[in-house]
Amino acid sequence: MNTKLKEIAKKIKIVAFDVDGVMTDGSLTFLEDGREIKTYNAKDGLGVVMLSRAGLITSIITARDNNAVKLRAEMINIKELYMGQKNKLSALNDLAEKYSLSFDEIAYMGDDIPDICVLDKVGLSCCPNDAVKLVKEKCKFISSYNGGRGAVRDLCDFILDSKGITYEMISKPTNQ
Repeated sequence: MNTKLKEIAKKIKIVAFDVDGVMTDGSLTFLEDGREIKTYNAKDGLGVVMLSRAGLITSIITARDNNAVKLRAEMINIKELYMGQKNKLSALNDLAEKYSLSFDEIAYMGDDIPDICVLDKVGLSCCPNDAVKLVKEKCKFISSYNGGRGAVRDLCDFILDSKGITYEMISKPTNQ
């Protein structure tokens, strides 16, 4: 990655993620009784845990509202969970205000059109490799991995590396 992008990443204090298409591969699986099943990547989860251990604030901003997202957020120590967000910009504004941070200190990873309003505002706009074209055109960091297949971990590793933080510095046993 280029030096300018690493300088932007050094400033990041909050890392926020969409869920479907970012933390998952975008598939929506429903049981006959209407319950939803989501599949998450363990390596992505550990990356998010390591961000928290390094002192960054982690967040999920998603339009969906279901228990599967809430459970995953708890498992990987997500500090700020915004579900049912039809207007994701409102959640972003809340995050910035709550922590008295500028948008330049926030990274967000999204994959589709509802994420563009947030990607346009944050300091480090990010997406998986399989994001839609309009999103990719807005992003400074485009992972070489797809959503649910390592894109989240790729971003986590990049931010930690840009800050000079190694996994050895922040690792301890985990079951993520």
